[in-house]
Amino acid sequence: MTPSYDAWRAPMRTALAQAEAARETGDVPIGAVVVDAGGEVLGRGRNVREAEHDPTGHAEVVALRAAARTRGEWRLEGCTLVVTLEPCTMCAGAAVLSRVERVVFGAFDPKAGAVGSLWDVVRDRRLNHRPEVVSGVLAEESTALLDDFFRAHRR
Repeated sequence: MTPSYDAWRAPMRTALAQAEAARETGDVPIGAVVVDAGGEVLGRGRNVREAEHDPTGHAEVVALRAAARTRGEWRLEGCTLVVTLEPCTMCAGAAVLSRVERVVFGAFDPKAGAVGSLWDVVRDRRLNHRPEVVSGVLAEESTALLDDFFRAHRR
């Protein structure tokens, strides 16, 4: 049974805190967490592309790696990836490959989103795993954080 929209607000707030930490290092403020079926955080992640000079240092990838280390296996069945911005193609693919049960995100990304906006990687029927998607959780907060970041960078 899928938890209600409101059940994702607390994990999304944790992801938003990760996004704030990314902003402090000059990275785009995107944060993610992986939670198990009981809501326990198994992995946290934030964008680290700038801080670590890593092109794959997206919040989702960092959180998925941390959760896999915590679990001691790469299959994250029964887990949920919660992220402040709709995942890109790479991150949507990582969610599929990690076998998360669900992807929950805040703001839509019409320029690079791969969970329904521009592409829909996670629901492609040709793939062997298709996680459930819950969108728009605390979208206003996620959008405001990104808008503030990019507004400051344009100055």
